[in-house]
Amino acid sequence: MDVCILIPTLNEESTIGLVVEGFRKIGFNNIVVVDGGSIDKTREIAKEKGAKVLLQSGKGKGQALKEAFEIINSDIVVIIDGDGTYAPEDCHKLIDAIKKGADHVIGNRLLNFEKGAFTRLNLIGNKILNFIFRITYGVELYDVLSGYRALKKSVYKNIELKKTGFEIETELTVESLSKGFKVIEVPITYKKRVGKTKLRPIRDGMKIMLSIYELLKRYSPGRYFYFLGSLLTFIGLLSGIYVVLEWLRGVSHFLMAVLTTLLIILGLQVLVLGVMCDLIFRSNLQIRRDLRNIEEEIRKIQNGPKGEKFEKL
Repeated sequence: MDVCILIPTLNEESTIGLVVEGFRKIGFNNIVVVDGGSIDKTREIAKEKGAKVLLQSGKGKGQALKEAFEIINSDIVVIIDGDGTYAPEDCHKLIDAIKKGADHVIGNRLLNFEKGAFTRLNLIGNKILNFIFRITYGVELYDVLSGYRALKKSVYKNIELKKTGFEIETELTVESLSKGFKVIEVPITYKKRVGKTKLRPIRDGMKIMLSIYELLKRYSPGRYFYFLGSLLTFIGLLSGIYVVLEWLRGVSHFLMAVLTTLLIILGLQVLVLGVMCDLIFRSNLQIRRDLRNIEEEIRKIQNGPKGEKFEKL
């Protein structure tokens, strides 16, 4: 299977050379660096070490991946950050998992990381966000924020990316899950970063948390409405308790009683809408899986034993 190593970068001159060299040493020559407008020598060093360098038109890692996915045509794409925190040799674990049947493989950093690779705040934040993701989506994934992952062609050519910042890893995961692809994790080594991180823990953490809920409507519209309907019903019940307690004390709140009724009715209606959306979505998801299986079979027949007909990057 043809493998393309994709490295989105922004001012990584101190590490990009080592990353590209690391992959070339273990036999990977199809290396693409998508640069977000570095003002240092990132692009020059990457070219010198043998990588194909593309300059993205917009800003952000998400935009870099989106543009790269439109150009690349390899069987597997391995995405890795250019900051030297990931070991190139770990890519074999990701690729092997793809060959064994996975569609999207995430490198789990939290099982084996060097001292100092995470600050205390970042480590706690990662664990909280991953816990929220598992509870919200009901999937056993423990490091959805990892920047080291491998995707089959059928995945990266079909997912729709809209995020541009650090939420892109979450979106990649949710898009894959929502389209019925098999997403798994493998343990990798995570190293201490050289230089200053671009991550702003509080601000970016809040963005990721909001994205986890916002993206839920792509994965399971039913759950999206369940949360909203439950919240409205809960607020209505709290308001109702207050109205009743006040009424027992001889104080009437007619307007609040009307508001309470509306909140509870609206909440229940949203919950019912969630059930309907969930049923429709699950049917649609199964149809997508069946169509994808048919496409795979047709592609195998068309390609025949001689392999791919189209030129790959």
